Amino acid sequence: MKVIIVGGVAGGASAAARIRRLDENAQIIVFERTSFISYANCGLPYYVGGIIQNEEDLTLQTPEGFWDRFRVDVRVRHEVTEIHTEKKTVTVCRLETGKVYEESYDKLILSPGAKPTQPNMPGIDNDKIFTLRTVEDTLKIHKFIESEKPKSATVIGGGFIGIEMAENLAELGIKVTLAEYANHLLAPFDFDMACIVHSQLESHGIRLMLNTAVTGFEKNGDSIITKTAGEHNITSDMVLLAIGVIPETELAEKAGLELGIKGSIVVNDKMETSAPDVYAVGDAVEIKHFVTGKKGLISLAGPANKQGRIAADNICGGNSVFSGAQGSSVIKLFDMTAAATGINEFTAKAAGIDWEAVILSPASHAGYYPGGKVMTMKVVYDKASLRLLGAQIVGFDGVDKRIDVLATAIRAGMKATELTELDLAYAPPYSSAKDPVNMAGFMIENIVSGKVKQFHYDQVEELSRDGSVTLLDTRTPVEYGRGHVDGFVNIPVDDLRERLNEIPKDKPVYVMCQSGLRSYLACRILSQNGYECYNFSGGYGFYHIVKSGEKPSETTYPCGMNKS
Repeated sequence: MKVIIVGGVAGGASAAARIRRLDENAQIIVFERTSFISYANCGLPYYVGGIIQNEEDLTLQTPEGFWDRFRVDVRVRHEVTEIHTEKKTVTVCRLETGKVYEESYDKLILSPGAKPTQPNMPGIDNDKIFTLRTVEDTLKIHKFIESEKPKSATVIGGGFIGIEMAENLAELGIKVTLAEYANHLLAPFDFDMACIVHSQLESHGIRLMLNTAVTGFEKNGDSIITKTAGEHNITSDMVLLAIGVIPETELAEKAGLELGIKGSIVVNDKMETSAPDVYAVGDAVEIKHFVTGKKGLISLAGPANKQGRIAADNICGGNSVFSGAQGSSVIKLFDMTAAATGINEFTAKAAGIDWEAVILSPASHAGYYPGGKVMTMKVVYDKASLRLLGAQIVGFDGVDKRIDVLATAIRAGMKATELTELDLAYAPPYSSAKDPVNMAGFMIENIVSGKVKQFHYDQVEELSRDGSVTLLDTRTPVEYGRGHVDGFVNIPVDDLRERLNEIPKDKPVYVMCQSGLRSYLACRILSQNGYECYNFSGGYGFYHIVKSGEKPSETTYPCGMNKS
């Protein structure tokens, strides 16, 4: 059996290694048009920032190493220009010499990946505008910074690459402006959770320009001007375009393969395309979203690696299927971490799902053990079925651990209330006896059982201030004095039982505290005394970050037991 693989990196390289492990006699040829067959794509921004210092560390495998270990014939600087499905051959151009030849195959795997979106704008061809997708891109940016020593940079696009590059450029002492068309960064996050990210970046000197449409570029001496629709032009020494990627499928289109969303390659769950014996994997393929069941694109290394393995299994006579991806992701934000899995509330609304969410701010480990740091968690679930839909977490420690637990729970089809039953490892330096994931489950269980009703940050301004409802802040007087929401009166939760006579029983009571815990306790007191009450999801601390953009504290006591 002769297998040709077009493209390396995650999907193609994984498929090649897997085929060899399953079939020692297969002839495997990998064509890669760049000079690198398998490299740490996700590590590229950190080479620019100097965190990864050796260029060699970016290369996960070399053509020589692939041959020595797997006897895979890797041909770098070779571009496949045509696929002839009827005669099962591909046309190949050896880029260094221009030589063109044909190579036959029994099975073909396409792993062309995706390319950075580069819009047709005035001035886009400026040599100080960069994109980042390949090792060559990284080396070009690195060389520019080393030789030109730019003092300022404009990053366009607030996705993962844009933010990682903004962070790494800022760490080099470069003044960074980050422009984003939407009203918040990181599309997998809801606006409220993204506000924590905004605060973190701004606290490290990155200038954010949200709701900003870039219209073109103009050379200005040694600088470049980024023009915007709002005429708030940005002058800098370099520009990085990171406005997303699109599937690189010109080759598949020319071969007549069926295409889907944004020109992606349509595959079935065995990674087979519409052409016999032709498979496709990675960023170029249309996949099913595991949570919504809808078609989509997810450009992440994890799914690409899995798809490469699945295609290899099926080529070698197996029966593996790809059941979809849920977009689990994590990003470093200086000393903070943000992570997400599944869908957010925005996507749930768009999919017509009747959703609900809980927001909590637990500590990363037991409060009595030194060094605990706060994280903010948002867990979204289906009201009717209680199916977990997604989660978002932003914090300083333990974020990746919790998002992985929640990603696993989603994949396992667990109900949101079943998070209470997870038996998770506990020792004071690592967690709490009631892990934050358990706590999210307890909160959902309380809502589902009717023990508490809640309201959210976007409803606060809509609450009547005409006396028809009672707005109650249950924090300490010291906390209340530091800042509070207009119209909320202060009765500390510890004094509430003795001061119930101050609260009219014939009006709904909307209750707030710093994190949502004391207000929940207050709601339990009130409801058992005949009041209709609603607990504020997330607490005043979360509301204040969303509204003011203030940087969150690492060590706020989430239970409100402030030492002041």
